Amino acid sequence: MGSSWTPRQNKVFEEALAIYDRETPDRWQNVAKVVGKPVEEVKRHYELLKEDINRIERGLIPLHLH
Repeated sequence: MGSSWTPRQNKVFEEALAIYDRETPDRWQNVAKVVGKPVEEVKRHYELLKEDINRIERGLIPLHLH
């Protein structure tokens, strides 16, 4: 299991995903460098994020807006 992610690392991760999109060569290496995590951990974190989004879209996780 990977290390935990701070709220700041999550924010940087999301910003890096916006900068380094699917078309970017070496996308995961760039995102990992910005976040300060290993490439494999960044990829795993991305997959978890996609799963969470799918669950929210299917109504399986209530979305709480403040």
